[in-house]
Amino acid sequence: MAAISELSFPSVEPLAGPAIEVRERLKGVDNGQIVAFLLEHASKSTTSAFEETMRLIAPIILRKLVARDTATLEKLVDALTPTVSPPKHLLVEARMNAEARKAVLESAEWINAAQLSELAGFVGRNASAQPNKWKREGRIFAIRHQGADLFPDYALDVERQFRPIDELAPILHAFGEQLDGWDIAIWFASANSFLGGACPKDLLTSVPERVLEAAQDEIAGVLHG
Repeated sequence: MAAISELSFPSVEPLAGPAIEVRERLKGVDNGQIVAFLLEHASKSTTSAFEETMRLIAPIILRKLVARDTATLEKLVDALTPTVSPPKHLLVEARMNAEARKAVLESAEWINAAQLSELAGFVGRNASAQPNKWKREGRIFAIRHQGADLFPDYALDVERQFRPIDELAPILHAFGEQLDGWDIAIWFASANSFLGGACPKDLLTSVPERVLEAAQDEIAGVLHG
């Protein structure tokens, strides 16, 4: 950005006095831009005051103009500079994460807050707030997808009118703040060696204590690298 920083700041030299004197002083000026103000019927004191005012404010005005030109030039340089491609390992990681999220979305039914509230029998203006209250209480988790919280069907007890299953809360408590919603969803939908290759979500209600142990093992690995 050296070219930008080399933009020069113009100097200002006000000239005041009768027209004949100003013309005489300008005879030796060969290189420069001139802005003239004609003050008709102005006294010498008024002219001097105007000259001093211009001497004080002209540098401020010029500084603003130079700053504006510099900002415009910087924007043009940015627009013409090729974007830098992200490192290959970040592209690979992003692709793997996208594939994992796609697998998560296909591995279960995902329900938004309004749909869950309806299934659970909540009515009224604030009905959709109840699933989010369950999430805050650590009774269920959600993934954020396309601007909405989505809740997994395997975390809901159909026989209890779609309330969160009791077996889920201890597991979420074990995860604490170490994993976000997507991390938890990916863990539940992935084959787990601690569970003999089964997915935790498939054993959540049949052997919840084993799933809890697997979650504790997962967090131990995260904490200890």
